[in-house]
Amino acid sequence: MIRIGLFVICTLFFVRFSWRTLKNPGAHGFYRFFVFEGLLLLVLLNHPYWFRDPFSPLHLFSWLLLLASIFFVVQSFLLLKRRGGHARRDEMPENHTFENTVQVVEVGLYRYIRHPMYASLLFLGWGAFFKHITLLNIVLIILVSALLAVAAKVEERENIRFFGAVYMEYMQRTRMFIPWLW
Repeated sequence: MIRIGLFVICTLFFVRFSWRTLKNPGAHGFYRFFVFEGLLLLVLLNHPYWFRDPFSPLHLFSWLLLLASIFFVVQSFLLLKRRGGHARRDEMPENHTFENTVQVVEVGLYRYIRHPMYASLLFLGWGAFFKHITLLNIVLIILVSALLAVAAKVEERENIRFFGAVYMEYMQRTRMFIPWLW
């Protein structure tokens, strides 16, 4: 019962956070909402297993992914705030302020990957998945990973429209989520 209550409360928060983007299936935030929901399910389904045998190799790998998730989201948010600048984008009114950067950030994590915040969500999902592997969790993590890729592709199209050739050149030098791999 507690997990159902947490799911409802968190879903209401995600709906509130994503309200404007849920009206626009062409925006990256539309897909991000469903990523949040999938991650919420993974965490809530697997939370009873997080501290069972916490030092097994699989759980240690899971903890590493979860720590990477925290590092990536904090670093990328700080870099966007310090280096990206912000301005209103009339063509994307559903965006949150922190998403509307006016400069392509190419330092720190952004030097290697274009979407460190999405990478953070990817690491969170896989970290939660490795806590307790089931068929349902396999379906959820594949769905979350696919939705993250879709959200990133949609955001890249938005960034190409806004930044033009600068962003296209940046895409050639970087990976989407994982440095040197993907």
